Amino acid sequence: MFTGLIEGTGTLLRTERHGPDARMVISPGFQMDKPVLGESIAVDGACLTVIDFDRASFGADVSAETLARTTLGRKASGSRVNLERALRLGDRLGGHLVTGHVDGIGVLKERKPEGRSLRLAFEVSREIIKFVIEKGSIAVNGISLTVNGVCSTGFDVNIVPHTASMTTLADLQIGAQVNIETDLIGKYVHRLVNLREGASEETGGGKGVDLDLLRRHGFA
Repeated sequence: MFTGLIEGTGTLLRTERHGPDARMVISPGFQMDKPVLGESIAVDGACLTVIDFDRASFGADVSAETLARTTLGRKASGSRVNLERALRLGDRLGGHLVTGHVDGIGVLKERKPEGRSLRLAFEVSREIIKFVIEKGSIAVNGISLTVNGVCSTGFDVNIVPHTASMTTLADLQIGAQVNIETDLIGKYVHRLVNLREGASEETGGGKGVDLDLLRRHGFA
């Protein structure tokens, strides 16, 4: 589990293809405590498992599913990536709950300065946009952001100077692809609301959770 608060950026040194999957070797661009074998690190928002490391880099296996669902398979050697180590119990949750399980890919359609900030607009699929709400949370390349506005095809966010300096977002140009993870809680609520009648037979049958029930108890 992650927070979406990026610790810093790193550089992809190389990607070693092994049939349908791969191994990535990444060099952090900041002082990072020595990794632990088997620990999780979010790389551009995708949760990867550390399989080896040395003083200057760490290696992680990337499954075929991750390569297909994220932008990692398209990264060239020398690319900058956002890095975040897994959340520890007792840490401050300054962003929002991010799993590192990417829902899909978005495309940057517009970027423009807005005061000292940068406004970015992304286009996403219908499967993703249904989980996006105005002023809700979303992770873009692993970065916890607040949604400014939503339309039928995408959403926009504001990037404050600190986020721009600590991440790769300021480098994005029109047409760039990014990893998108929507809010975990929103996905569960959406799933519960859309349960069909009788779908809760395992718990004794009945209507289960629907929008009317959530409204009556103040959740919608």
